[in-house]
Parts: sequence; structure tokens; C-alpha cells
Amino acid sequence: MENVCFSKSNSNSKKRGHPPLPEYPSPFLCCVCPAAICSSLTRVTARRAGCHQSPSHLCYAALGEVVSKFQGRMWQIMSSSHLLLPRGILASGARGISATVQCSQQPAGSHSTKSNADRVQRDTQDILKQRLQIQFSRAKLGRFTQPPPRQENPFTNNAFLTSYLTRVLPEQVRNNVWGDLTRFGKKAVVDIYPLGRECELNQPFVRPFDAWGNRTDELVTCQAWKELKKISAEEGLIATAYEGKYGEYDRLYQMVKLFLFSPVSGLYSCPLAMTDGAAKTALMIKSPHLQKAFQYLTSRDPQQFWTSGQWMTEKQGGSDVSGSTETVAVELHNGSHQLFGYKWFSSATDADMSLTLANIISEDQPEPKPRGLTMFYLETRNDDGKLNGMEIIRLKNKLGTRQLPTAELLLDGTVAHQVSAEGRGIASIANMLSISRLHNAISSASVMRRIVQLVRDYSQRRVAFGQGVDSHILHQLTAARMEVVTRGCEVFTLHMARLLGREEAGVASQEESLVLRTLTPILKFFTAKKAMEVVSEGLECFGGQGYIEDTGLPCYLRDAQVLPIWEGTTNIMSLDFLRAVTKSNGDALSVLHSDITGRVEQAKQNKGHHDLEASCRKVTEALDHLAGFLQHHPHLIQAAARDIANSIAHIYIGSLLVDHAAWEKSISSLQAAKVWCHQPLTFLALDQYTADNHHLVMEGYHTDQVYGPMF
Repeated sequence: MENVCFSKSNSNSKKRGHPPLPEYPSPFLCCVCPAAICSSLTRVTARRAGCHQSPSHLCYAALGEVVSKFQGRMWQIMSSSHLLLPRGILASGARGISATVQCSQQPAGSHSTKSNADRVQRDTQDILKQRLQIQFSRAKLGRFTQPPPRQENPFTNNAFLTSYLTRVLPEQVRNNVWGDLTRFGKKAVVDIYPLGRECELNQPFVRPFDAWGNRTDELVTCQAWKELKKISAEEGLIATAYEGKYGEYDRLYQMVKLFLFSPVSGLYSCPLAMTDGAAKTALMIKSPHLQKAFQYLTSRDPQQFWTSGQWMTEKQGGSDVSGSTETVAVELHNGSHQLFGYKWFSSATDADMSLTLANIISEDQPEPKPRGLTMFYLETRNDDGKLNGMEIIRLKNKLGTRQLPTAELLLDGTVAHQVSAEGRGIASIANMLSISRLHNAISSASVMRRIVQLVRDYSQRRVAFGQGVDSHILHQLTAARMEVVTRGCEVFTLHMARLLGREEAGVASQEESLVLRTLTPILKFFTAKKAMEVVSEGLECFGGQGYIEDTGLPCYLRDAQVLPIWEGTTNIMSLDFLRAVTKSNGDALSVLHSDITGRVEQAKQNKGHHDLEASCRKVTEALDHLAGFLQHHPHLIQAAARDIANSIAHIYIGSLLVDHAAWEKSISSLQAAKVWCHQPLTFLALDQYTADNHHLVMEGYHTDQVYGPMF
């Protein structure tokens, strides 16, 4: 608002008999803001006193006196300007000015200073708008806003993780990695989370053609996605597992860093999972093409670092890869192959390379050979930067993981190199699947920890029914149950990572390797299912805000839904477990039994084990119950596969928790073991395995009452 001088007021004052006033800005008319009024009054005081100092050097106490003296003069000004306001309003304005003067004496940045000044400004502005009949106004929305949750350091503030690492890492290794994990934990929430959030808000898309009609199939990802690749290389999120710096602890160290990275990474953890699997496959298969790729997959140089895809799923979909793959490979004169096919679900489409499966055919043998699928290595782009004989048909419109580009790809002469024996593709790619399933468990456990930490911080900031949410007993119980499930999945995942590290370092026993192979599919499905439960419960703890996309919370649930599906559903993982048992001629179950009983007995031998007696007994009883079922009902194992696997997960985690509690002897670890072991640990339902379940499901299904497709 422009300054209004007193020229008009002077003429009116003369007519009404008032003494003439000097020409200076009106302290009421020219400024809505009380701070500006004070500034005007300050200048008036300075002129009358003949003071040449800046207003900032004037005494605010003297200014307060001037305010009271000018109250009468302001009334004259209002009258002469034909803005006749009631004296009550004028007095209110003067009180507002006095309040502003008092506020100005408070320290800079004071919250009360700002709030008082804002309030006076609003009141004064409302008066003026009312007199001038201004019809534009903002809504009054109230003064309360809910503080959002703050992000904790996911390493230093994870009591169980730090305790577990203290227990299993040798002192020298622990001293070397602790500082890095502390630093990276802070970096994860301060620097990496905003990048992951940007990937959620700026999702990838395909630009199939340029402006001139040329087919480009340009896959556009945001800058944050590219920055996450750079961070992954610099932090050694893949390289750490293969550098041999800490021997058998390399893999555990890597998995802990991925644990910190995964829930804030905007799903960049997915291409890293396949990259890690490709690196492990390259180590196991002596192929010159894979040896070259290994150097890029494990590089710490962002300019050299590659990511890998894993393109197996085709239009028929599902885990029956051998029965659904239509892609064929035709050998060229130089020994390489050209691939022709349609990959239905190609995650990490922007990867630098990929491993994929195809049937080898030739002019002499146009039909796929009965020996099965073969694994191929391909680079996604040629030397000129163009796609290697492929087209991006479209990106998948997914429930979650939208940050990650997942595409339908047409392979039309894609140059690839055979890296497995013919017909041994599925067996060769198994190494990749084992690693990616461990990554899946890391993602599951870490998103549980992420939501639990956000919930507990939010409970400190949210008030309901007159008290903090964290002080409500029922909330405490809910959060404690979430914590116990999270700890159970953490200890299971970290233990398996430790076994993998021992196997890779060549120090694992045969029994440990057998446990690793047998439990990996159970680990994958169990942690994934629990992640869905905990994340859903966590969103409930935020009330309505847990359902609002702007908070960034719902994406955790949407993204978590992929975990039970990707790399094999729960039923498929249960059957994989049975195959591992069958392949071992039953030895796997005997080794598991010995592993569990040995750990429970060791817990009993620790001093002060009495608090764990009941928990140890529960684990032992559940194990005996499961063993009895397997012994007496071998014909039901196929139908009971899922329940058997679920029971083994609960029993095995129970043994791990009591073992850790016996070592740590803290109240929280003892409580966690007790809560876990006193829930049901077996889930066998003999009568359901022999019931006519198909009839139950299909009752009421009539084909003549089935209409057109859903879409």
C-alpha cells in the first residue's frame, strides 16, 4: 500500500480549527502492518526531537510513550480523513501498536514475537478491509497443525541391530565398520530419502518417438534416480560383498548397508538386487563375457558401475519359467546369438545388461530342443548408444514400485551370448535367484523397521484424548507387538546373511550350507508376509494421515505388496522348500532339528537362563510337534507345505531370539523372546488337508452365469 501524506488532512484540520500537521506518512493509513506503524512513529519522534539517528537506535521505551501521546492525534487524523472509526477500534489499534513495541523488545526469532506481530497484523488488516468493503479474503483455517514424524538414524537408533552386530562381529571388524554404518545411517535419511521421494513423485516414462517420427524408445528417469546409481557405486553397495576385505563378514556388512538404504531408496534397491545376483552368477560361471561384466557390476566408480536386469517372465507369466518361455535364440557365425521373443515383465529396464533365458533353435532344428532353456548374457545398448535389437512396448502400470521402470520388451534380433550349458539355464540362474531372495528379505525387514521408527517418533508428537499417543497403554502394546515381529524378521535375515558370508568365504560347514539352501525360500516368503502386516498396522498408527499420499506413508504399503509376489509367491516358496528337502533325501530336516535344539540348549546353559525356561520349552515342544506330523503323515506334506514352512519359520526365529536374549540378558531382548515364543509356533491343520477344498471354493460357480472379461 502506498504512503498517504497529510496534505488533505492539513486542509481539513484548518477548517475544523485543528492546528496544522506536518507532512509525513500517516502511521495508520499508510501501513497495515503494526511494525510499519512503529517505524512511522519512530520517524515522527526523530523529526520532532531533531534526532538524526536511524530508527534502530531509538529507545523503545520512549517510543511507547509517544504511542500514548499520539492516540489523541490519530483520532484527529482519522476524523479529518473521513475515516471515522470508533474509539474502541482506535484504542485497540493503539494497544496493538504497544504490543508490537513490546514484541520488538524480545529476542530476534522469538516465536511469540512472530505470532503476536502476525496476529496484530491480521486484526488491523481485517478492520481496514471491513471499512473499504474489500470482498477478497482467505479462509480462517485455525491455528493447529500436526507436526510430522522425524526420521531417526536407522543404524544407531536400532537397538537390536547394533546389539546383534556387537555380538557376531569380531572387535577389529566392528571397529572398522561402525563409523561407516553410523555415517551411512544419517546419510540415508538426510540425503538419500529426498532422492527416493523425488523418484516417487517423478516416475519414469517412455518417449517412443522423437518429433520427426524416428523410433527412439527413450526411457526417461528423473535425476534423482541417476544420483541413486552414483551413490550405490560410491558406497560399495554391491562391491562390499566381493572385495574380500572382511572375509566371512563381507556379506553381512553389505546386507546391513542395504538394510539402511532400501526403505529410503525409491526402490533403487531392486536393480541392486539383480545386480548382486548377476555378480554372484558371474563368479560361479566361468564365462569371459560374464567376467568382463563382473568388473563393472562390482565397481565403486560411478562412471564404470553397471546394473543388471533379470528378464525371465513372459506373457504366460508365473513361476513355471520352463513351461512358459517362448523366446528363441539363433546362433550367428561368430558364436553369438540373436534373441527373438517378448519379455512380459522386465524390471530395471534401464539396466546396462541383463541375464535372460531362451530356447536355442536352428534351421535344422526349428523347434525348441527338449533339453530345455539356456541362459544368455546381453548388453542393453550397442556402442552407438541405441537399444540392442529391442523395443520398449510400454511401462507397466503397477500398484506400487512405480519409481522403478518395469517394461514389456520386444526382443527382435537382440545380440546375446550363451553363458550356460545348453538346457542348463534354470539351474545356472539359481545363484541369481538365491541372492535376490535374500535382498527381498532385507527389503522386507528394513521397511518394517522404517515404519516402526516413524510410528514411535510420531507417537511422541501426537496428542489424543488429552495425552500423548505414546502414553496410551493400548498403543504401547500395539507398537511392542510390531517391534517383536520386526526383531524376529531382522534376526532371521541377518542370520541367513551371515551364513551366506561364511559359505562364500569357504568356512561354512556342510550343515550350515544345507540350512542356508533349505531356509532361503522360507525366509523370503515369511519376511514378505510379515512386512505387509507390520506396514499396514503402522499406517493405522497414523490414523487418517496414513492414508494420505502427500505424507509419503501410503507408498510403503503399496511398495511392500510386491515383496510376497516378486521372486516367487508364498506357495511357490513353500514348494521350493519341499524340493530342497527332497533333494537332500530328508537330511535337511535332520540338520534343521539339530540346529534348533543345539541353539536352545546353548541358551539354557547361559547364566541367568531361568527367565527363558518357558520360552525354550515352547520352542522344543513346537519342534517335536512338527517332527511328529512329518513322521506320521508323509502323504500330506504336499498339501501342508505352506503350513510346514510357516511353522519352521516361527520355530527357527524363536530359537534365534532365545539364543540372543541369553547372550544379551537385557529386559527388552528377554521380553521379545518371551512374546515370540508364547504365541502359536505351529500352524498345522490336519483336517483341512484331507477336506474337499476345491468343492468349498467352487460352490456356486456356474459357467453360464459368467460374463465378459473384467477389462
